[in-house]
Amino acid sequence: MARKFILGLAGVAAFAVAGAAHAEDFTAKLSGASEVPPTKSSGTGTANISLDKASKTISYTITYSGLSGPAAAAHFHGPAAAGANAGVEVPIAIGPSPIKGSAKLTDAQMADLEGGKMYVNIHTAENKGGEIRGQVMPKM
Repeated sequence: MARKFILGLAGVAAFAVAGAAHAEDFTAKLSGASEVPPTKSSGTGTANISLDKASKTISYTITYSGLSGPAAAAHFHGPAAAGANAGVEVPIAIGPSPIKGSAKLTDAQMADLEGGKMYVNIHTAENKGGEIRGQVMPKM
């Protein structure tokens, strides 16, 4: 009986480890200085992103403060390295901080995310092109 219980626990543990191998975590620090061109915004933010590779789904929490006005839009953009601009890849439903959500990615978007070629951008009425931005990088 104890042996079956221990073997059952080992199976559950192996399943949990295998499931964890499919998740990757990313982060971005948002600032006006990271915008292209840079803004004079004193706003800041942080994005925490988790990629479930099996379902190709990201889950994210984005916190921000100090913007020139209410957030008007937010997006994941790519493919682009830091210092370059790119089109919208994934729209983010805007709301008060923190913004929480999820989105299904294409294979190309997953490659952009994993390759450091995606950034988060929050737009305001005063900064229509983006007030704060952060390059998405693997969490260390």
